[in-house]
Amino acid sequence: MTAPDAQPAIIALHEPPVIERNVSGLSPFLFTCDHYGRLIPDALGDLGLPESERRRHIAWDIGIAGVAERLSAALGAHLIAQRYSRLVIDCNRPPHAASSIPALSEATVIPGNERLSQSEADARRHAIFEPYHRRIKERIDERLARSRPTILVSLHSFTPVYAGVARPWHVGTLYHRSTELPPLLLSLLRAEGDLVVGDNEPYAVSDLTDYTIPVHGEARGLMNSGIEIRQDLIGDDAGQVAWADRLARALREVEATLIASQSSCA
Repeated sequence: MTAPDAQPAIIALHEPPVIERNVSGLSPFLFTCDHYGRLIPDALGDLGLPESERRRHIAWDIGIAGVAERLSAALGAHLIAQRYSRLVIDCNRPPHAASSIPALSEATVIPGNERLSQSEADARRHAIFEPYHRRIKERIDERLARSRPTILVSLHSFTPVYAGVARPWHVGTLYHRSTELPPLLLSLLRAEGDLVVGDNEPYAVSDLTDYTIPVHGEARGLMNSGIEIRQDLIGDDAGQVAWADRLARALREVEATLIASQSSCA
C-alpha cells in the first residue's frame, strides 16, 4: 500500500469522471448518481487503503450503479453518473465541507487524505467534482431551454448497519424543501406492501451536507427527490433488477399522476 507523499497540481485521470446514459431519452426524469464508481486516480495510489476497504461503502454506493443503469434503460431517462470514489472527493458534499475529502470515514482513517494542501484539494475538485456538476448543469440548461419537463432524482444506497445500529428501512425518500415529489413517491413505495419506507430516512437533505439536490434541484426550481436503497438488497444482479423494476413502476405512476394533474389545471 502506498499513499503519495506529494500530489500533482493537476491530476491525470485514466477514465473521464462523467458517464452518461440515454442522453436523448424522452423521460422527464433526470437521474444523477454521485457515488456510482470507486476509481482512484493513478497519481493517488490506493490512498493508503487495502482493497478490502476500497470495496466498502465508504468508497462508493454499493449496488446503485446496476440499479441506475437498469432504471435509466427501463424509463428511457437520462442518467449522469460519477466514476471516481467518494474517498477521492465526495461529489455530494459542498467543497468547503470537512467531509468533501474525508481524512476519516466512519472508523477508517484515509492516509492519502491526511494533511492535504489547498492546491492538492483543488486538484481533485478541478479534475472530478467540477466536470461532473458542470455536466449536470449543462444538461439541465439544455432541457429548460427546450421547455422540457425535468424531474431530478438522485440515486444512492446505504448500509444496513451504521455505528452498530441496524437500519430497518428498505428504501427512503430524501428531501429538504421539496414538497411535491417526495410524498408522492413515499406513498407509491409504501403501497408496494412489503417495504419499510423511510421518510427522510436514513438521511435528510441539507445545504450543509448535500450538494446535488440543493444546487441542481432546489436552486433551479426543479421537482426533486433523493432515493436511498439499502445496499444488502442490491448487492447482486437479481437485487438490482428487482429494485430497478420496482422503482420504474413507482416512477411511471409519478409521471402519470403529474401529467393528469397538469391536464386538470390546463
